[in-house]
Amino acid sequence: MKVEVKIPSPGESIEQVEIAEWLVKNGDIVKKDQTLAEMESEKATISLVAEHGGKINIIVPANEPISVGKTACIIDTDFADDTNSEANVNNNAENEKDKNDKKNIESVKTEINEPTDKPESFDKVKITPLAKRLMDEKNLSIEDVINGLQRITKNDVEYVLNSATEESSRQSKSIKISPLRRKLSEKLVKVQQETAMLTTFNEIDMHELISIREEFKQKFIDKHGVKLGFMSFFTKAVSIALKEYPMINSAILGDEIVVPEYADIGIAVQTPKGLMVPVLRDVNNKNIPTLEKEIQFIADKARSNRISIDELKGGTFSITNGGVFGSLFSTPIINPPQSAILGMHTITERPVAISGEVKIRPMMYVALSYDHRIIDGKDSVGFLKTVKHLIENPSLIASGMVDLSMFLLGL
Repeated sequence: MKVEVKIPSPGESIEQVEIAEWLVKNGDIVKKDQTLAEMESEKATISLVAEHGGKINIIVPANEPISVGKTACIIDTDFADDTNSEANVNNNAENEKDKNDKKNIESVKTEINEPTDKPESFDKVKITPLAKRLMDEKNLSIEDVINGLQRITKNDVEYVLNSATEESSRQSKSIKISPLRRKLSEKLVKVQQETAMLTTFNEIDMHELISIREEFKQKFIDKHGVKLGFMSFFTKAVSIALKEYPMINSAILGDEIVVPEYADIGIAVQTPKGLMVPVLRDVNNKNIPTLEKEIQFIADKARSNRISIDELKGGTFSITNGGVFGSLFSTPIINPPQSAILGMHTITERPVAISGEVKIRPMMYVALSYDHRIIDGKDSVGFLKTVKHLIENPSLIASGMVDLSMFLLGL
């Protein structure tokens, strides 16, 4: 029986995908639940899985767009249990390998035992027109010229090295833009054109947070099974600061400004297929261990192309960390329809003034890009200062309070 394998829907509003790569060859015997191909849509990379075992007949080649619901390949289930066919395929492959190995061995023997008078490499020697004319006039061959050289000089070697470098530097290759990167490009350009994007900056002394991490990192791993990073603290600090400055959490939808009372925070993850921003839901109701586990979980899913469309939808605010690549300073771009994004950067030791004294501290620059149409400068600066205050005083993150003293005094 022949079964058609159709393109599944990767999500709402997506009508077309592109088969990035077939993981099997035409005519292969595939098994049930085997991954046949990787498909790219405008939002994520998904897998095409075999629902039946058998011999595959590929209909749509790689790197060609195909509509959702169309047939990508056909599986002949009559071959599902034909183990002899698989064995024959394997035997043929092994026999072919043996033939090639023997052929290579004979070729090596010939090269060793029967050297030719004319080195093969001479055929690749480039001759200028002037040199060729002179050689013809004097009846000289390439061998005559090369054999007549008395010695190889430093200049000769440098010339060859420079020539090789120049030739390699002239190489280029074409890479087709994937649907995911194409969609990302369109979004980035649209943000620049349709928002009044502005960025404000600050710097954070990471001394206290680093001290806590160093002191408790092994106990944290032993109890919770994951490493203790900085992103969980920043994510929690952001959720607290969003309560203080709710407009940072807002979005323009049509003629209205929507201000959610919850914090669904997107964490930017660099993957082999491009940048993805999976979303952590209800961050305001979660503690550091839970956030750390969820951050690692969604990052692993994104990098292994197992992330779902639903896990990429609906964030109210985003965080991106260019510091993992060594970025010292940048202006992150808003992830629409959100109105703001926090950029973290690399930690560097710098001299700073503390209580009238110059001390060396591990400092991080942070940036908040925001849509100035609905977020005022006062709110953006206040939000970033609140995040700074919380990170520099990690105990406040645990309490969920910006200032314990004000809480105690009823202020």
